[in-house]
Amino acid sequence: MPTLEDLSAEVAALNARVQRAEATLAIHELKARYAQLVDERYARGAVASPAVVAQRADAIAALFTEDGVWDGGAALGTASGRAEIAARMRAPTLRFSWHFFVKPRISVHAPDRASARWDILSPCTTADGAPSWMVGFEDDDYARVEGEWLHARMQLTVVLMAPHATGWTKILR
Repeated sequence: MPTLEDLSAEVAALNARVQRAEATLAIHELKARYAQLVDERYARGAVASPAVVAQRADAIAALFTEDGVWDGGAALGTASGRAEIAARMRAPTLRFSWHFFVKPRISVHAPDRASARWDILSPCTTADGAPSWMVGFEDDDYARVEGEWLHARMQLTVVLMAPHATGWTKILR
């Protein structure tokens, strides 16, 4: 027969597992919301109206901590803090994109800290009108602030950007 101490330890272990599972689900939702908002800056193959882009940019920035970092790499630049992130999101570099974040590897490190790697596939139209495929991954750090999971840092690494019409070749990393 289990002792009270054994039962208490089991309940504590189950509680920790539930908290990690809930954190993982919340981070999935956060990433899905981010992708939706980034993609809503485009409509019918063009950049949406300035008012829509500005609203989505502010909503994207709100998904980051106050001092969060959005790092798009050498091609897209880096923005630190919500104001810079919103300003960066107000200046789309494409005519269209649709972000598919797949194969999440989420690690909850503490009740208020987590990290993840997401593979990304994004059909997109470049500024010059060329339909393309972008493939890469994002490494994210998360913080829970006042009960809400937010991006603390998001770093994009592009593995390939290939014209839709010609496809791609194997690129070694």
